[in-house]
Amino acid sequence: MSKSLRRVVAALDAAGVDVVPIEMAAETRTAQQAADAAGCALDQIAKSIIFQGQTTGEIVLFLTAGGNQVDPAKAGALAGEVLGRADADAVRAHTGFAIGGVSPVGHLNPVRSFMDPRLLEFDRIFAAAGTPRHIFPIAPQTLCQITGATVSDFAA
Repeated sequence: MSKSLRRVVAALDAAGVDVVPIEMAAETRTAQQAADAAGCALDQIAKSIIFQGQTTGEIVLFLTAGGNQVDPAKAGALAGEVLGRADADAVRAHTGFAIGGVSPVGHLNPVRSFMDPRLLEFDRIFAAAGTPRHIFPIAPQTLCQITGATVSDFAA
C-alpha cells in the first residue's frame, strides 16, 4: 500500500468512518474516468480542486461535483482573496498528493474546504483515495463533516 493510500485510510479510520478504498482496474485521474470505473453518475464524483490565494498563499480545497467547474470569482469571494489554481508542486507540498489522486482527507497540512451542494443530492459519492487508481465511497454528509467543509455555491 502506498504512503498516500495509507494516509487516506488512516484519516478515514481516525474520523470513525468505516470505508475501504477500492482499487480500480483503470486509472481514475479524471472525474469521467472515476465515474466510468465506479459505474456511477459523473456528478457522484467528488473532485478535489486545489486553489491558492494570490496574496496569502493559502491552499483552499473545493470539493466539486464531477460535472461542475469551480468559478474562480465565486471561489475567491468565499476565500476572501483572489485565487488561482495551485500548481502541481504546491499541491504536492501542501497535501502530499499528486494531481489526479488528491484525496479530500489525509492531507499533510490543514486545509480550508468548501463543498459543492450538488454532491449532497446523492446518497453516496466517490472521492480519490490518494492514488490515480483508488477511490472510496462515502455519504456526502459524512465527507462534509470529516473535512470540515462549508457547503457553498462556487460552481460556474
